[in-house]
Amino acid sequence: MKPYVVYWNNIPSPYMVDRFNAVADRNEFEFEAWFNDRTESDRSWDVDEASWRFRYRYMPATRFFGRAFHWPLPLFGRRPDVLVSLYARPSFVFGWMIAKLRGAKTGFRVLKTYDRWVSRHPLKDAVKRFMFKRVHAIETPGEDGKRFAIEYGVSADRIFFATHTISMPQLEVCREGLEKKGQELVGTVFLYVGRLWWGKGTTYLLEAFERVQQRSAEEVSLLLVGDGNDEVTLQQTCRERGIRNVVFSGYKQKADLPRYYASADVFVFPTLGDPYGLVVDEAMACSLPIISTSAAGEIGERIEEGVNGYIVPPEDSAALADRMLLLAQDPGLRRRMGEISAQKVAGHTPEKWAEDFGYIVRFMLGGAAP
Repeated sequence: MKPYVVYWNNIPSPYMVDRFNAVADRNEFEFEAWFNDRTESDRSWDVDEASWRFRYRYMPATRFFGRAFHWPLPLFGRRPDVLVSLYARPSFVFGWMIAKLRGAKTGFRVLKTYDRWVSRHPLKDAVKRFMFKRVHAIETPGEDGKRFAIEYGVSADRIFFATHTISMPQLEVCREGLEKKGQELVGTVFLYVGRLWWGKGTTYLLEAFERVQQRSAEEVSLLLVGDGNDEVTLQQTCRERGIRNVVFSGYKQKADLPRYYASADVFVFPTLGDPYGLVVDEAMACSLPIISTSAAGEIGERIEEGVNGYIVPPEDSAALADRMLLLAQDPGLRRRMGEISAQKVAGHTPEKWAEDFGYIVRFMLGGAAP
């Protein structure tokens, strides 16, 4: 009889759906995904359950003082052999306790977090240490996540890497590009993909682009793909400061993204505290050089300074502008860096994540240590 394995996530984000489909295709164990919600207010992606090849459930919720608590009721029925979940919400803590009491093997998905995004509190840290020391395994994408877990008491022999993966339809033709005519995209095109929200550093990106525009002898453009709470504010800033050639394209679904990556010359990720930032990997797959802040999980493993991009401090628009200007002036450097970017993420497919996850499950069920 195949082991019953559950992965409990907050929402069915597109990249997790791709990975879960790959797990189901391997048919190594009886797999089921649990989600708290179908989507969240600040997410605009499509959710199409008809394309899912795995079993799934949505957890029922009760609202307390404006906050939702999701009840892991399935844990009171059939007990999973393995439960891997998030940990940062009360519902996940409650579910983990029930699973432990019922004798399930438990694991957490852990990503590095940053103070600008996640507030620290002694009680939260104490709860985290208590739980981390008692799980059978930690799933994380790289060394940043590993160091983060070790800080909270996890022994290194229980920490496993699962390659963060990308899967975009038509990725192989992303170099066909987006028609620039009529799009206000001229000269060197800098691209940002993500939420238009202060935590992503978009204000600093706009400041940096203004500096580049003032200093560059050639035309430059900035393409912002996404939506968010600060979109109107950013548009107003452009009007008030006279910042030209900034295109707000709105949110684009996964199938449309390759054309936008292909329209760009440089990808910029000005985040103030991303646990990872998969858009960086997507841009790399489309052969773009990357400029990112250091406030992104595993960024040092993806960007080799001066080789396929640059890493700058967060909230430093001057440093960001310097690197943008450098790449704007050197098309040969952009091309060489972009080629290396593509090489670095080759093979980062959902099937690779499913393979890594299967190894973690086998260890949790009593397999040999790595």
